Amino acid sequence: MSAAAPGVPGWIDLGSPDLDATRSFYTQLFGWTAHTGGPEFGGYTIFNLGDDPVAGAGPLFSPDQPTVWTTYVITESADETAAKVEANGGKVLMAPGDVGENGRMGMFMDSGGAVFAVWQPGTMPGATVFNTAGALSWNELLTRDAAGAKSFYEGVFGWGHDDSDNGGVTYTSWMLNDAPVGGMMQMDSDNFPAELPAHWMVYFAVEDTDATVAKCTELGGSVAVPPTDIPQGRFAVLMDPHGAAFSVIKLTM
Repeated sequence: MSAAAPGVPGWIDLGSPDLDATRSFYTQLFGWTAHTGGPEFGGYTIFNLGDDPVAGAGPLFSPDQPTVWTTYVITESADETAAKVEANGGKVLMAPGDVGENGRMGMFMDSGGAVFAVWQPGTMPGATVFNTAGALSWNELLTRDAAGAKSFYEGVFGWGHDDSDNGGVTYTSWMLNDAPVGGMMQMDSDNFPAELPAHWMVYFAVEDTDATVAKCTELGGSVAVPPTDIPQGRFAVLMDPHGAAFSVIKLTM
């Protein structure tokens, strides 16, 4: 297996208030194994699917930090990306910094308020398996300013966009070198509560959506959107025991 190329979402991690509980939940839900670093990394855990890293989890940086999954886009230079973020109307939330020899990361907010990060690989390339059960399969921006997001991400990562009609809703595929690298939907007041901020949603591939939903609730999680059929497969939106939202999908395409 291989890591994602620059400009492509290639890592995700979760800020958790209880890493022991988080490790227990996700290893049982997806069959991952947990590998926790030393004290110098604050208990940061890398989850593997077989021999391949697929996701990470670390402690919260502050009591008011939300418990959420963060999407990381692979970059050749985190510092250059930070400059582009600011030049295109975004904000630097965490200036680029080294994570030992593993790589260099920075965390940002886009022009519409969605938080994302970048990973400049060192010895750690990011995830090395995708689109198989238990691995990351898609990253999707939910925003209240789709037009502004198109301009922002084109300026930062060079992404193009391909709009299509998805049951009366415009769905945008982010494009890089003529290949889709993620998606975007405009949040409307009919389907999204006003208090829900713009965010990046992560999708994990699963073998059986309904069975995964049942397992999630058995482990103390909850269901935000029940299993639903869409052209790409059968998906559901779940929440872990600490309220972090994520999606699962049985792909048919």
